[in-house]
Amino acid sequence: MSRVVEISRAFTDRMAGLLRIRADEPSKDGGRPKLTGPKRNGPPGPGLPNGQGQPQSRGLFTMVAVIALMVLLFMMFSAPNRAEPITLQQFRTDYEQKLLSDVTLTDEGLRAKRKKDVAGPEGYVMVRINSANRELVAKEANEITKGDFQSNSPSVWLTILVFFGPLLFILVLGWWLVSRGLRAAAGGGGMLGNFGKSRHRTLTKEMTGITFADVAGIDEAKEEVTEIIEFLKNPKKFTKLGGRIPRGVLLVGEPGCGKTLLAKAIAGEADVPFFSISGSDFVEMFVGVGASRVRDLFKQAKDSAPCIIFLDEIDAVGRRRGGGFTTGGHDEREQTLNAILVEMDGFNTADGVIVIAATNRNDVLDPALTRPGRFDRQITVPLPDVKGRLEILRVHSKKVKMGPNVELERIARGTPMFSGADLAAIINEAAIAATMQNKDFIEHEDLEEARDKVKFGRAKKSRVREKDENKLVAYHEAGHAILQALLTDADPLHKVTIIPRGGAGGATFSLPEKDRMGYGIKWLNATMRVLCGGRIAEQKAMSDASSGASMDITQVTSLARTMIVEWGMSRKLGFVRYAGMDTREMYMAEKGYSEETAKQIDEEVRRFVDEAFADAQRLLEENWDKVVRVADALIKYETLSADDVHRLMRGEELAKPTVADLLRAEAARRKADSPPSLPPEATPDLPPGAMPNPA
Repeated sequence: MSRVVEISRAFTDRMAGLLRIRADEPSKDGGRPKLTGPKRNGPPGPGLPNGQGQPQSRGLFTMVAVIALMVLLFMMFSAPNRAEPITLQQFRTDYEQKLLSDVTLTDEGLRAKRKKDVAGPEGYVMVRINSANRELVAKEANEITKGDFQSNSPSVWLTILVFFGPLLFILVLGWWLVSRGLRAAAGGGGMLGNFGKSRHRTLTKEMTGITFADVAGIDEAKEEVTEIIEFLKNPKKFTKLGGRIPRGVLLVGEPGCGKTLLAKAIAGEADVPFFSISGSDFVEMFVGVGASRVRDLFKQAKDSAPCIIFLDEIDAVGRRRGGGFTTGGHDEREQTLNAILVEMDGFNTADGVIVIAATNRNDVLDPALTRPGRFDRQITVPLPDVKGRLEILRVHSKKVKMGPNVELERIARGTPMFSGADLAAIINEAAIAATMQNKDFIEHEDLEEARDKVKFGRAKKSRVREKDENKLVAYHEAGHAILQALLTDADPLHKVTIIPRGGAGGATFSLPEKDRMGYGIKWLNATMRVLCGGRIAEQKAMSDASSGASMDITQVTSLARTMIVEWGMSRKLGFVRYAGMDTREMYMAEKGYSEETAKQIDEEVRRFVDEAFADAQRLLEENWDKVVRVADALIKYETLSADDVHRLMRGEELAKPTVADLLRAEAARRKADSPPSLPPEATPDLPPGAMPNPA
């Protein structure tokens, strides 16, 4: 024990020397010694005048020193001082020669201090004992020393410290770290302080670079948002007649329609702070953090008023409370929503804070969030019509080089139900394709290919198919194309191809003459018959059916069921809706009808599909010669336009190069550019029965 005390005292003195404790200079606050460390350059620390006080690194150094001291003491207490092991007979000899002193009997053995002489250096010796020879060694020690020895038993407190000291130290250290983090969180920083802080971004006109000139196709939404900007610039103009501006504006629309773009344009037009944050930024693994971030966001907004708060994808936290399966009543998302509801009721128009939120799932939002007084105004951002698509294409085409043959009006007509994001992707894909072909500008063919690529996927022109498979796909697409051209209630035919694209082996494209706000029974029946034409044609031509009609079967079945359960178009089931309110929010689909009604729904779906199939089969039987001509032309040319199909249906011939002609022209071009690797008239080696495709 004395050895441990000596080493501990030496270690303490060493640590005091490192810290340079100046005991001779009393401090001003009670005469305690002043701790001086290495001088730091820079501004004074917070709350310390002229930089006086303890450096920031001193606390860390002190903690490391305390840990090192504890580890050292633990090692000293847990392991005995080193001693040279000897036998009991050698102990007797050395003691009789008066070479040993300070004999002590412990649980570890018989220990003594050896004097310095010619036999060996000064140090300690020990006779190890165990449970078997403990009594014998004690008896021999009493006989050798004539009772002149000490018997020390280990201290109970020392044993407790050895076993429980490290655990106690870890607990104290953990408590100190947590308490330090909580104190820092109360002050707004530190380890835990940033969890409750809002993660919004402040946008300005210079940061976004987007104005209303960059937003097209949603004129009504722009007008309503313009009112908000005008209020922020001149609030007295609106309050003169006693009215108030809406506290919240909810932007609702399909994905890619321009909700976030419209918000960025607001930031570009308004000369006020614009706080942008996503709904998912509120959600955290700790319960209550989302609510804390909401309070911090609105507090900063009120301090910066007038300003705009933009909550993107608010359905992440604004879903209807009490629905679905939750982990309990204290749900993090519900706490965040409650905080938003309270904060939106906690300020008035005089605060100058307007909340703008965007979502494509307004049907799942909590009713308390969309009531007047919170989100007073809901602005629908719809899919653009023909005029809107043309304006959007013109906006994006300003950033690229367009050729003289580009017809944006034709592209706008051929992209029904395309969103603004889809149209921007068409322009971008066309620019990439023109660049890869080393063109100086974008041609109309690039835009057509880009549209098909965005909607259906990249064309697989290098794929080689067997002859029978190529014939089957040709008749399948010919069946679709003939019905598309024959049925007056269907959309006009645009083109048909057997080149694989995406997951489909071929495709038949239509070109709607107008945008539809709804779907009529005549158009739906015609569309169902067109979908049935592929299976009918391939089955008659090949005497076999393939899995290539799986997508057609899915679409025709879905149309028939939707017509019955949602749109009330069945004479047998009547003007009744049988679909649930929102089956996407349920783990099991909502079913508000009996088993007998479910059976009748299945029978009506089967009747709708059977009637469409029979009618399509009759039309194709009557015009089978036209199907054969179109299928043979598809095998030769692979892609036919609507004019080509109508010319073939009238019995005319096509004057255009075939696939073989294209291959020969490509081979001749390569021969002119480099030495040929194949004979001039030869084509690449193909498997037996395979049909070539142009590269």
